[in-house]
Amino acid sequence: MEDRPDAITITRQGYTGNDMARLVRAGHEYFTLAQQLIREARHTIHLQTYIFENDETGMEVIRALLEAAGRGVKIYIVIDGYASQNFSDEIIAKLRASGIYFRFFAAYFKSRYFYFGRRMHHKILVVDGKKSLVGGINIGNHYNDTTENLAWLDWAAYVEGPLGLLLQQICEKRVSKETFTHIVLPPDSGNEKRIWVRPRINDWVHRKREISISYIDMLKEAKSHITMMSSYFIPGNMLKRFIANAAKRGVKIRIIQAGISDVMIAKYAERYMYSWFLRNGIELYEYQPKVLHAKLATYDGKWVTVGSYNLNNISAYASVELNLDILDEDFAKDAEARLQRIIDNDCIQVTNENYSEKLTLWEKFLQRSAYDIFRFLLFIVTFYYKQRG
Repeated sequence: MEDRPDAITITRQGYTGNDMARLVRAGHEYFTLAQQLIREARHTIHLQTYIFENDETGMEVIRALLEAAGRGVKIYIVIDGYASQNFSDEIIAKLRASGIYFRFFAAYFKSRYFYFGRRMHHKILVVDGKKSLVGGINIGNHYNDTTENLAWLDWAAYVEGPLGLLLQQICEKRVSKETFTHIVLPPDSGNEKRIWVRPRINDWVHRKREISISYIDMLKEAKSHITMMSSYFIPGNMLKRFIANAAKRGVKIRIIQAGISDVMIAKYAERYMYSWFLRNGIELYEYQPKVLHAKLATYDGKWVTVGSYNLNNISAYASVELNLDILDEDFAKDAEARLQRIIDNDCIQVTNENYSEKLTLWEKFLQRSAYDIFRFLLFIVTFYYKQRG
């Protein structure tokens, strides 16, 4: 896209012009690229993730990191203390012995603010302040193509350019007892074609709702079509209003959800909402081959958001989340084409005829119960949170 970001209604401050960006799918494509970036690192690596497994995929990444540390690369790893609580003590000792900084993001923290169960849910890799991967992909066999397993469906964005320095600053805030040099963005490289990307953070405790705002802006600004791919898609009442209003304006809205879920109560809760979506003219699709773990949206062939943010109150209020907004026609059209192929080849469309009208009273009861339980759990998780000024 040749226009500068301030010429587009949806854009706000924070976009940087980058040399390249591409959408990366979970599996061989993602982990091959991630390990290549680690092998090519010369100065620094920041790796932060929600789940880091001790399995085959996890050990491949560990070996690449240890090799990089052996070359003198400074490496900083932060993983979530709840989701990765089974991460091996032996591996931690080996990482630290090699000079790698390692810490857990605290699963539970008590103070006068009394935070309960806050999670670091983002997934990010930044190499040398220049190359970065941001998405929803954890480190483990579920997210990789192995001899026994095809990867869950998920996405990340790979970006080369000044965005990497901004992302490195975000990572540094999670690294304690370290002093980093103040980062200054380099001058424009002179490329005529720039890809405009901005990081977006949701961290309700610190009054950051940037990803939530991006989704609302998308629903307000779209004129033609919106496609959202989301796991655990249980939007709150405010977001539902924006979805309904966009549909009333004539915007074609498609939502791709999991047909197979790793959290069945969430799947039942999602299905309770199907009748509402169908009444409002929303097209619904269920992905069939594997678990869908993706968090991606695009609209009008010009804008994409991708990252760790799920459309529910856990991501909105109880987790640290990171997305990238990409304002670029080529990137958006590629994303839309890939989503269309998935709809055509791997999804079943949900309609009143094949779904709602065939529900038994027992199934309706289960779905409503799951929805109420899930919403109650979200309330419990978020109830004790206080915002910092």
